[in-house]
Amino acid sequence: MSLKSTASGRFSRQSILRILRSCLYGPKSSFSTSSHTPPASLGIVPGAYNPRALMMLALIVTWMFRLSYNTYRRGLFNLKDEDYRWIVLRKQLHPILFQITNLTFIAGIQNILLLLLGIPTYIAATQPVQPLENRDYAVILLSLLVLIIEFTSDNQQYAFQSFKHHPRRFHVSHQWFGARLDWSPADAERGFITRGLWAYARHPNFACEQSFWWIMTLASLPSHQLDVHTIFFGGDKIDWDALLSVVGPLTPALALSALFFSSTLYTEAISAGKYPAYAAYQARVGMFSPPATFMKGIWLAAVGGRVEIERAIWGKEAKDE
Repeated sequence: MSLKSTASGRFSRQSILRILRSCLYGPKSSFSTSSHTPPASLGIVPGAYNPRALMMLALIVTWMFRLSYNTYRRGLFNLKDEDYRWIVLRKQLHPILFQITNLTFIAGIQNILLLLLGIPTYIAATQPVQPLENRDYAVILLSLLVLIIEFTSDNQQYAFQSFKHHPRRFHVSHQWFGARLDWSPADAERGFITRGLWAYARHPNFACEQSFWWIMTLASLPSHQLDVHTIFFGGDKIDWDALLSVVGPLTPALALSALFFSSTLYTEAISAGKYPAYAAYQARVGMFSPPATFMKGIWLAAVGGRVEIERAIWGKEAKDE
């Protein structure tokens, strides 16, 4: 697939370098600060508003409100609070090594990745202005579906944690629709959520987070496809600009998925050390994918031990086979 720009006819290596330079060094490196018009040097036409880019903006802002709401109710906007994983990591690392990690990874790499996630919207903004197509409406519906699933999984986790830590003050009627599950003392004693959407994936919220940005990435690509055969075999040399036009826009989403996978491994290592039944949960339920959960169930039924594992995860309600 090829990515065409109004400026050069192709989303080339030079286009990506200009974006990166603008992200890393500020707008002065890409366009003059004496003008308040859009940066034409990046391929954005002054006065032209691309419907696809506006659609993506609206979806991302909606996603931002969901994320901000979940962050607020968890108390993470409090400057004295932090992600529990950093508390564990601080105990595991030497203070100097932790500060290096904090500077390079927590404060550095993650923020650069967030900047790069804006590349898909930039690609959409530099495409020729045209009305929304059927695939754009499909993107809207799919994004809203992922948003609803993510919101529900967040609410279920929040409801479980509220019941676990404050069972006497917990009221099911105060929870969002989809999170009004009948929690039991056995659920709280287990220590981690295994019901609702969390019975089909160990991290449905992480799966939706990645899915949303993959949808945004693919939504920005032009409808036509680039012949891969032409890239590698069309001449004496590989057409690196054409290859980059395919791989380049996917890089932020790929990096995000790699970040989620690695951080989830660390998160689960912490959970496995805290909760004895977590190993059984890992054996029965997929990390991100419900189909993986289905396949794990078939495998355990074939080799044996499924009933015992499900009882450890879901309690007496797990059915004997």
